Formats: sequence, C-alpha cells, structure tokens
Amino acid sequence: MSSGTVIFLNGTSSAGKTTLAHELQERLPVPYQHIALDQFRDGLPAQYRGLNSPAGRPGQLGLNVVPVASINNDQGNASTKKHDAKKIYTRIKFGTAGKQMLQGMRRGIKAMAQAGNNVIIDDIILDPEFLVDYLDVLRHITVYFVGVRCPIETINQREARRPGRFPGTAAGHFETCHRHDCYDIEVDTSRLSPEQCAARVIARLKEGPPRAFPALNKRAADGAAP
Repeated sequence: MSSGTVIFLNGTSSAGKTTLAHELQERLPVPYQHIALDQFRDGLPAQYRGLNSPAGRPGQLGLNVVPVASINNDQGNASTKKHDAKKIYTRIKFGTAGKQMLQGMRRGIKAMAQAGNNVIIDDIILDPEFLVDYLDVLRHITVYFVGVRCPIETINQREARRPGRFPGTAAGHFETCHRHDCYDIEVDTSRLSPEQCAARVIARLKEGPPRAFPALNKRAADGAAP
C-alpha cells in the first residue's frame, strides 16, 4: 500500500491554520484527514491542561500556559527619562506527559499516512526538538511544509476576539515556530483570503515533489540545527 500525502501547516496560534485546513479539505479532489494539536490538547485530562501550574502538579506535567513579563526599554533622547514598560504574554510549556502525548501524535500521523490516508497537520513548532522529531518520524513520507504567517498585530486582534484564548499566546512563540525558515510554500493570511491561501497550497502540490523536509533533513545530517 502506498503512503498518503501530508500537508503540514505550521504557524502561530490564531495565524489561520485551522481555517486553511478546512478550506483545503473542501477544495482538494481526494480526502485529507485533519489532525490538529488542539484535538490532542483537548483530549488531555482537564488537570493536565494547566494555567501557570507549579512544578510537580499535573498541569505542569502536561500542557502549561505560563504568563511571562518582558521589559521593553525606551531610552529616549538625553533629555528624556528612561522608561521601562512591561509587556505581558504567555508561553506554552509541555511537561513530560505533554511531550509523550506529542510524540504519540506524530507517530499516529505516520501510521495514518502509511495506511494510505492523506493528512493535513495543524500544529505549531513550539520547540526545535519538535521539528527534529517530525523529521525523523516522517522521513519516508511525502510532506509539503507550509508556513502560515500573519503579522503579530493582526494575530493579537484575532486572539482578543476568540473565546478561551489568552491574550499574548502567539507572541510567546511568534519567532520560535518559524526559526528554521524553510518551507515548500508560505502564505500570509492577513493579505490573502482562505480561498486564495488554499489555491496557492494546491498549486504547489501540483508543481512537483516537496523540497523543505529533505533540505531540513540534510541540514540535520550535516550537523546543523534544522
């Protein structure tokens, strides 16, 4: 049995990944199974979905949303007094149970693809080690890596309108999730409609084999961080 094709949507929270995944499902000529981080997060026991849980508690061992305060220094000119402004955002941290769940999710995706299913992954590369594991697990699967981008100002506005979302969630991983900077195609959901983003992704699928995952695997084999 030949393996299915994987479309991997990576981007920050509220970047528009899920909306794009649903649009792709409507437009693609064959079925694609949508597998999202949120589905697995919501499948954790409630006590393992923590909000600033202290060390040793279930929330810290699973998925923990931790508030962070950074200092923005505004030096000003010589005649202006220096001001320190605190910027509050949140950071998503996975403990041992959370990371074990993520490892199982990735291997479940591999099993789905190996059984001949096409898959759309809706995830966030919150840590470089997450991408390393994806590269290892999906090494022999056809993966089109899609960067779903959006300016932080637009993302903050979207977060403010979404129930159950903490303001500043995306700010905590805005730079980290795209640090590898290697995709088969990137789309900006602030400039393009979901229909336009989906059309660009589908056009890339028709162009030929993916190049991002092979390039990232080569980078890792050469001893560089992916």
